[in-house]
Amino acid sequence: METLLRYFPDLTAAQRERFAVLDEAYRTWNERINVISRKDIDRLYPHHVLHSLAIAKVCALRPGARVMDVGCGGGFPGIPLAILFPEARFTLVDSIGKKIRVVDEVIRATGLNNVRTVHGRAEQVGGRFDFVVSRAVTEMKTFIGWVWDKIDRGEAAGTLPNGILYLKGGDLRDELQAAGKPYRTYEIADFFDGEFFETKRDRHSAVPTASSLAFSGAGGRENERLYGK
Repeated sequence: METLLRYFPDLTAAQRERFAVLDEAYRTWNERINVISRKDIDRLYPHHVLHSLAIAKVCALRPGARVMDVGCGGGFPGIPLAILFPEARFTLVDSIGKKIRVVDEVIRATGLNNVRTVHGRAEQVGGRFDFVVSRAVTEMKTFIGWVWDKIDRGEAAGTLPNGILYLKGGDLRDELQAAGKPYRTYEIADFFDGEFFETKRDRHSAVPTASSLAFSGAGGRENERLYGK
């Protein structure tokens, strides 16, 4: 929790309380249904909560933003983002029912009222979303096929254009180029200290506007790639 406050010192009292509840909630339910590795549960805040919040360092969500978390597992990145952005609306999706059960219990424990869960596949979820978030559930080309037509092409609901915000580590250049969409990568180690973040990246892919595919901050240059500093 101290690590979280180091990078997000302006949390409200309600946000601090909800983030603090996560430790007990996940420890309790992880003993019944394993959604976080046993050795990693003691690193819940840096490895899961803070990692999820790297998205917030790249894109602040506006009130009313509609966000779908695909393959949410135990609730990451969706639950931490829902705490940080209480006026945004989140739909957490996973095809494994026992994982959704854990997420439902964490939602109850934290008292979040801006999150709903769906036990199913992303392709089956109805509605439109401003952003789709995820943590390395599959290769990007496949992921885009699941969600691209669900992204609303209207007014931006955050400080980046509406699109995909995807957390994944390693050398992603070949995978991202094969996906066939413009993208921009951000080194999470630029936001957070620690060995764990040195190979982690946050990738953004914007939806097409009326005239072109573009990235926030890319100066109108398509297919711009940003790697680190």
